[in-house]
Amino acid sequence: MMNPEKSSSFDFWYAVNNTEVLRHPATLLETFGNTMVNYHLLTEPMDDTDKVRIREGRIEAYKPQIITPSSFGETALEGFGEEAEHYAEWLRDHEADLMILKYGFSIKKQVINDHIVSENMPMVIDRLKTHLDKQDDPLSALVVGVEEPWEVCLLKLMVEVVQRSAPKHVTDLRNDPDGRRHEIERAFLEASRDAACIPELSQKLHDLGLFEQFEDRFFSLLRARR
Repeated sequence: MMNPEKSSSFDFWYAVNNTEVLRHPATLLETFGNTMVNYHLLTEPMDDTDKVRIREGRIEAYKPQIITPSSFGETALEGFGEEAEHYAEWLRDHEADLMILKYGFSIKKQVINDHIVSENMPMVIDRLKTHLDKQDDPLSALVVGVEEPWEVCLLKLMVEVVQRSAPKHVTDLRNDPDGRRHEIERAFLEASRDAACIPELSQKLHDLGLFEQFEDRFFSLLRARR
């Protein structure tokens, strides 16, 4: 009889190895905000190759957070003993050259549309690809996976999405670690489109203590809007 822990491990890796992401979101995950990914997961019900289950839902990916290498070393190496201290020291010594990002996401099960169609898998794939092309949703994803445990298929999707997005996130966060510049740029953009947002922009610059730094740009925008 198979050990329950080994069975769970087998199921996990079986799902990972039999999941294929056919369509990634066209846009990367947001650096300074949450992102909603709209997925379509196709699986074949057990013992029935002439039917396909289509699960549609949303995955909310939270904005990445920076973890300092020193704190990461302390957490990751907890319980490993003195021999791991050299690695923790190396992380601390190279802190300026490293950036470790933490990602999180949740599957919004309450909005899932789950239904079975009497078609074979290639037909459903072709039909959904055509539908998604027409829909032109930059945050849609198409995945072919396994019936159980199907949640692991979505985990693989998000791992691949994170891998594609991480290089940009590292660059963005190196240039703007606390997201202030992004927040200011967004406020300037909104004010340039709607003059009613100019007072809010002014207040934001004062609250951040950066009004003098952006003073010329602010008054230039103010003159242009008048």
